[in-house]
Amino acid sequence: MNHAQLTALGRALRLLGEHGEALTADTPDARLHEVKADLKRALDLLEDSVTTAAPATRCPEHPNGPVDTAAPDLCLLCETRRRAARRAEYGGGPARPRPAEPVPSRYGLRGDRPQPQQRWLPEAWNGQAWQLCGTPRRDRREAELYIAAQLRGPRPAAAYRLVHEFTDYEVLRVWGTPVRVDVEPMG
Repeated sequence: MNHAQLTALGRALRLLGEHGEALTADTPDARLHEVKADLKRALDLLEDSVTTAAPATRCPEHPNGPVDTAAPDLCLLCETRRRAARRAEYGGGPARPRPAEPVPSRYGLRGDRPQPQQRWLPEAWNGQAWQLCGTPRRDRREAELYIAAQLRGPRPAAAYRLVHEFTDYEVLRVWGTPVRVDVEPMG
Protein backbone atom coordinates (compact mmCIF):
# COMPACT_ATOMS: atom_id res chain seq x y z
CA MET A 1 0.00 0.00 0.00
CA ASN A 2 1.53 3.28 -1.03
CA HIS A 3 1.20 6.56 0.85
CA ALA A 4 -1.63 7.96 -1.30
CA GLN A 5 -3.72 4.81 -0.85
CA LEU A 6 -3.04 4.84 2.88
CA THR A 7 -4.11 8.48 3.18
CA ALA A 8 -7.30 7.99 1.14
CA LEU A 9 -8.28 4.86 3.07
CA GLY A 10 -7.66 6.62 6.38
CA ARG A 11 -9.91 9.53 5.36
CA ALA A 12 -12.68 7.18 4.23
CA LEU A 13 -12.57 5.20 7.48
CA ARG A 14 -12.56 8.37 9.61
CA LEU A 15 -15.61 9.60 7.67
CA LEU A 16 -17.35 6.27 8.36
CA GLY A 17 -16.53 6.68 12.04
CA GLU A 18 -18.17 10.11 12.03
CA HIS A 19 -21.24 8.61 10.32
CA GLY A 20 -21.38 5.91 13.00
CA GLU A 21 -21.29 8.45 15.82
CA ALA A 22 -24.07 10.52 14.19
CA LEU A 23 -26.47 7.59 13.69
CA THR A 24 -29.67 7.65 15.74
CA ALA A 25 -33.04 5.92 15.55
CA ASP A 26 -34.55 8.74 13.51
CA THR A 27 -31.72 9.10 10.91
CA PRO A 28 -33.30 9.93 7.50
CA ASP A 29 -32.96 7.51 4.56
CA ALA A 30 -31.00 10.06 2.54
CA ARG A 31 -28.35 10.05 5.25
CA LEU A 32 -28.27 6.22 5.25
CA HIS A 33 -27.76 6.21 1.47
CA GLU A 34 -24.85 8.62 1.98
CA VAL A 35 -23.36 6.23 4.57
CA LYS A 36 -23.83 3.33 2.13
CA ALA A 37 -22.01 5.24 -0.64
CA ASP A 38 -19.14 6.15 1.70
CA LEU A 39 -18.94 2.54 2.87
CA LYS A 40 -18.74 1.31 -0.77
CA ARG A 41 -16.04 3.90 -1.47
CA ALA A 42 -13.99 2.68 1.54
CA LEU A 43 -14.39 -0.95 0.45
CA ASP A 44 -13.25 -0.07 -3.09
CA LEU A 45 -10.18 1.73 -1.71
CA LEU A 46 -9.39 -1.27 0.47
CA GLU A 47 -9.83 -3.64 -2.49
CA ASP A 48 -7.39 -1.56 -4.56
CA SER A 49 -4.75 -1.44 -1.83
CA VAL A 50 -4.73 -5.19 -1.00
CA THR A 51 -2.23 -6.86 -3.33
CA THR A 52 -1.75 -10.35 -1.84
CA ALA A 53 -4.12 -13.24 -1.31
CA ALA A 54 -5.91 -13.59 1.99
CA PRO A 55 -3.88 -15.67 4.46
CA ALA A 56 -4.90 -19.32 4.58
CA THR A 57 -3.66 -19.81 8.16
CA ARG A 58 -3.51 -17.73 11.32
CA CYS A 59 0.23 -18.36 11.56
CA PRO A 60 2.39 -15.20 11.34
CA GLU A 61 5.36 -17.26 10.12
CA HIS A 62 3.53 -19.14 7.32
CA PRO A 63 0.40 -17.12 6.44
CA ASN A 64 -0.05 -18.80 3.04
CA GLY A 65 1.35 -22.20 4.03
CA PRO A 66 -0.40 -25.57 3.94
CA VAL A 67 -3.52 -25.87 6.12
CA ASP A 68 -4.08 -28.36 8.94
CA THR A 69 -7.64 -28.04 10.23
CA ALA A 70 -6.72 -29.78 13.50
CA ALA A 71 -4.07 -27.18 14.38
CA PRO A 72 -5.09 -24.18 16.51
CA ASP A 73 -3.47 -21.76 14.04
CA LEU A 74 -4.38 -23.91 10.97
CA CYS A 75 -0.65 -24.17 10.03
CA LEU A 76 0.50 -27.65 9.00
CA LEU A 77 4.20 -26.72 9.16
CA CYS A 78 4.08 -25.42 12.74
CA GLU A 79 1.79 -28.24 13.88
CA THR A 80 4.23 -30.82 12.49
CA ARG A 81 7.03 -29.15 14.46
CA ARG A 82 4.89 -29.12 17.63
CA ARG A 83 3.97 -32.80 17.20
CA ALA A 84 7.62 -33.78 16.80
CA ALA A 85 8.48 -31.83 19.96
CA ARG A 86 5.71 -33.58 21.89
CA ARG A 87 6.88 -37.01 20.66
CA ALA A 88 10.44 -36.28 21.72
CA GLU A 89 9.21 -34.96 25.09
CA TYR A 90 7.47 -38.25 25.86
CA GLY A 91 10.32 -40.40 24.58
CA GLY A 92 8.53 -41.40 21.42
CA GLY A 93 11.21 -39.99 19.16
CA PRO A 94 13.67 -41.99 17.10
CA ALA A 95 15.38 -44.86 18.89
CA ARG A 96 18.75 -43.90 20.33
CA PRO A 97 21.50 -46.51 20.58
CA ARG A 98 22.59 -47.44 24.08
CA PRO A 99 26.08 -46.19 24.88
CA ALA A 100 28.58 -49.03 25.05
CA GLU A 101 30.34 -49.68 28.33
CA PRO A 102 33.64 -47.81 28.39
CA VAL A 103 36.70 -50.03 28.24
CA PRO A 104 39.62 -48.74 30.29
CA SER A 105 42.50 -47.63 28.10
CA ARG A 106 45.77 -45.92 28.88
CA TYR A 107 45.04 -43.44 26.06
CA GLY A 108 41.43 -42.65 26.97
CA LEU A 109 38.29 -43.06 24.91
CA ARG A 110 38.14 -41.92 21.31
CA GLY A 111 35.24 -39.58 22.13
CA ASP A 112 37.38 -37.83 24.73
CA ARG A 113 39.93 -36.73 22.13
CA PRO A 114 39.00 -33.89 19.78
CA GLN A 115 38.51 -34.87 16.16
CA PRO A 116 41.10 -33.38 13.80
CA GLN A 117 39.65 -30.57 11.72
CA GLN A 118 40.71 -30.20 8.11
CA ARG A 119 40.16 -26.78 6.59
CA TRP A 120 41.45 -24.68 3.72
CA LEU A 121 42.10 -21.04 4.57
CA PRO A 122 42.07 -18.45 1.75
CA GLU A 123 44.49 -15.63 2.56
CA ALA A 124 45.27 -12.34 0.81
CA TRP A 125 48.45 -10.28 0.91
CA ASN A 126 47.63 -6.76 2.21
CA GLY A 127 51.10 -5.30 1.57
CA GLN A 128 52.32 -6.06 5.10
CA ALA A 129 51.21 -9.58 5.97
CA TRP A 130 48.96 -12.43 4.95
CA GLN A 131 45.42 -12.04 6.26
CA LEU A 132 42.36 -14.27 6.09
CA CYS A 133 40.19 -13.05 3.19
CA GLY A 134 37.20 -15.36 3.41
CA THR A 135 35.50 -18.01 5.46
CA PRO A 136 37.63 -21.12 6.06
CA ARG A 137 36.36 -23.88 3.74
CA ARG A 138 35.98 -27.62 4.30
CA ASP A 139 36.45 -28.31 0.57
CA ARG A 140 39.71 -27.47 -1.24
CA ARG A 141 38.04 -27.01 -4.64
CA GLU A 142 35.53 -24.59 -3.15
CA ALA A 143 38.37 -22.56 -1.58
CA GLU A 144 40.24 -22.41 -4.90
CA LEU A 145 37.08 -21.29 -6.71
CA TYR A 146 36.61 -18.56 -4.07
CA ILE A 147 40.16 -17.27 -4.64
CA ALA A 148 39.66 -17.39 -8.43
CA ALA A 149 36.51 -15.28 -8.00
CA GLN A 150 38.44 -12.81 -5.81
CA LEU A 151 41.10 -12.48 -8.53
CA ARG A 152 38.38 -11.61 -11.08
CA GLY A 153 36.74 -9.15 -8.64
CA PRO A 154 36.81 -5.35 -8.90
CA ARG A 155 39.66 -4.86 -6.39
CA PRO A 156 41.90 -7.95 -6.25
CA ALA A 157 44.78 -8.15 -3.79
CA ALA A 158 48.41 -8.30 -4.93
CA ALA A 159 48.60 -12.00 -4.05
CA TYR A 160 46.50 -14.82 -2.62
CA ARG A 161 47.45 -18.11 -1.06
CA LEU A 162 45.65 -21.23 0.09
CA VAL A 163 46.71 -22.65 3.45
CA HIS A 164 45.86 -26.22 4.45
CA GLU A 165 45.11 -26.54 8.15
CA PHE A 166 44.98 -30.05 9.57
CA THR A 167 47.09 -30.56 12.65
CA ASP A 168 49.53 -27.97 11.36
CA TYR A 169 49.53 -25.30 8.66
CA GLU A 170 50.86 -25.98 5.18
CA VAL A 171 50.85 -23.50 2.30
CA LEU A 172 49.43 -25.34 -0.71
CA ARG A 173 49.38 -22.78 -3.51
CA VAL A 174 50.21 -19.09 -4.03
CA TRP A 175 48.67 -16.80 -6.68
CA GLY A 176 50.78 -13.72 -7.48
CA THR A 177 53.90 -12.46 -5.70
CA PRO A 178 53.64 -10.72 -2.33
CA VAL A 179 55.67 -7.50 -2.32
CA ARG A 180 56.38 -5.83 1.00
CA VAL A 181 55.03 -2.27 1.06
CA ASP A 182 56.48 0.23 3.51
CA VAL A 183 53.92 2.03 5.65
CA GLU A 184 55.68 5.36 5.13
CA PRO A 185 55.47 6.30 1.43
CA MET A 186 58.68 8.34 1.52
CA GLY A 187 60.78 5.60 3.10
